[in-house]
Amino acid sequence: MFTGFTQQTQDFLWGIRFNNDRTWFMEHKQAYIDHVQRPINELAREVLAQFNDKHAKLGMEAHVSRIYRDARRLHGRGPYKDHLWISLRAPKADRWTLRPEFWFGLHPDGYIYGMGMYEAKPIMMERFRRELDETPKQMLALTKKLLKRTDLFIDGEEYKRPKGTAPAPLNLWYNRKAPDINCRWREWDELLMSQSLVPTLVEAYDFLVPYYEYFRELCIHSETEG
Repeated sequence: MFTGFTQQTQDFLWGIRFNNDRTWFMEHKQAYIDHVQRPINELAREVLAQFNDKHAKLGMEAHVSRIYRDARRLHGRGPYKDHLWISLRAPKADRWTLRPEFWFGLHPDGYIYGMGMYEAKPIMMERFRRELDETPKQMLALTKKLLKRTDLFIDGEEYKRPKGTAPAPLNLWYNRKAPDINCRWREWDELLMSQSLVPTLVEAYDFLVPYYEYFRELCIHSETEG
């Protein structure tokens, strides 16, 4: 059962950030297993189970990132990651890299969670802007509902050259490279180190289901157009 991350979790993540080599990792591998790998997998299992109780029709799967970097993509970095991610997403057959997903990221200096896309095809974002221009009613209602929250925010990298404008509050979306809603960066706190993290994530993901479904449909229709 997930009982929260601990000081040992944070100590290991800071340790691997500043000692990113096999010798240090092997000396501290048991700490990684006990205080990082085990609790983050427990968190993933419990969040998935509770989320699927409410949204079984979505058929979501939980994936936890590996601490080992891809040796082909080190680019001068060490062989280990100093942060790990959980994602709730559709099965691999659903081309997850091009579809929205729910996620949680654990870092030595904080954490973040939300819903968004790992990648977004330009054709999908073009269709999104067209819908904001021509049929904005659904996203306008969703955006107004989101803005009432004090813990979730529209985020994501913006184009250097704006694609156009939209009336508020749809302007918050219009020039994003990919849709993203998150809690914004949080430093380590009591929530992260307690069982309460599970219902917090489940509640946030539950709220974000309509946004997930909206962008999933956009992806599907865009692929048909493409």
